[in-house]
Amino acid sequence: MTEFLTMQDLIRIACRVTGSDDPPVRDWGLLESAAARPRASVFGADAYPTLHEKVAALVHSLARNHALIDGNKRLAFMAAYTMYAVNGYDLEPPSPEEGDVFFRAVAQGDLEVDEIAKTFVLWTSPIR
Repeated sequence: MTEFLTMQDLIRIACRVTGSDDPPVRDWGLLESAAARPRASVFGADAYPTLHEKVAALVHSLARNHALIDGNKRLAFMAAYTMYAVNGYDLEPPSPEEGDVFFRAVAQGDLEVDEIAKTFVLWTSPIR
């Protein structure tokens, strides 16, 4: 069964990546929506059936919707890293530079959920 990140998890991660005790949230509704998106269903079926699609949906919402004043891409990466970790996977981009380019592309709207998920398939491996 898939473990999901909660709103509280996202708030803790946001504080960590921004170095703040209070997360710099611009829109709480967008943050809540991002937390809920991986759990979405359509006519009783998961809208995002695989773990990679669920994480991709979370990343897409966090990076694109800019719920934070600052730190959205960092939050998206760390949320993906954390969601994979709690589900027994390690997320590792080939290089920091490739990770940066990728998350910038997501934030700019150049990648959709299916493309993000395909990349995550290549960048993840089971934790041993």
